[in-house]
Amino acid sequence: MEPLFGVVLGLILAVASPAHDSCTCATNKWAVCAQDGPGNCTCRLVSSDHPVDCSTLTSKCFLMKAEMTPLKEKRLWRPPHGLSDSDGIYNPDCEDSGVFKARQCNQSSTCWCVNTAGVRRTEKGDRSLSCSELVRTRWIYIELTHKRSSSAFDVPDVAKALTQLFESRYKLHPKYIAAIKYDPPLIQIRLDQNKKPRWDVDIADVAYYFEKDVNNDSIFHSNSKLTVLVNGDALAIEKLWIYYVDEKPPAFCMKQLAAGISAVVTVVVLTAGIGIAVLLILRWLHTRKYKKFESKEMREIKTPSLE
Repeated sequence: MEPLFGVVLGLILAVASPAHDSCTCATNKWAVCAQDGPGNCTCRLVSSDHPVDCSTLTSKCFLMKAEMTPLKEKRLWRPPHGLSDSDGIYNPDCEDSGVFKARQCNQSSTCWCVNTAGVRRTEKGDRSLSCSELVRTRWIYIELTHKRSSSAFDVPDVAKALTQLFESRYKLHPKYIAAIKYDPPLIQIRLDQNKKPRWDVDIADVAYYFEKDVNNDSIFHSNSKLTVLVNGDALAIEKLWIYYVDEKPPAFCMKQLAAGISAVVTVVVLTAGIGIAVLLILRWLHTRKYKKFESKEMREIKTPSLE
């Protein structure tokens, strides 16, 4: 009886193991998934109790929050002092829908306002700082370069390959790809999304997934390396830059401009002051030398000759 029981138990485990292994989130490697019933797999964020829709992209805010959550035996936890202050990854405050809260603060009670891409758009202040609205990032400009090959790709082929990439891998509707320009080895991509319907992915999330893929830190569960093929030839991306354009201009631009102008004026004034001081010193030395020479001549004239 016991050997029979062992065989039955082994068969059950063999059947259950593949089901358990298949319970993963294809679009989010940081999601924690569990089989809660026959054929039913539920995935939630590691940093909260929010369920994850694995058929589409996870919001950038939730992704950044998951990156800041320590995972045992999976990855090292980035310490708070290792963060780039608001200009890189930080532990964000998210709405239940996954969008960023308009005001973000760090552990030192320093706060700032962000756009829908989570990028800082104001000067930093204390907790009294008020952010009246979450300004939407309407345009995203992506610039990238590829490694030079023996011959450049054709412009239509590059545009077609990248359009297919954004549509198939990141679920972005082609209507949001406003333009793709190619001047070897530079490629420019403009994503335009004035309003986002609930069923469409956000261009800020797409840009974040793409950036992670290019940096070989894919968010997808497969963690497969990004491969872009243009007519069968690999497009090896070398460098990447992403720029965010909001519906309203950022609030700190004029302050930075004023600070830059002030710095230039200060340098000019200091340079002019040093130049004038040097001229005055040279003039004083020249005058002093001339007076000494004149005094010596006068003494020679007044001295009687011994002859």
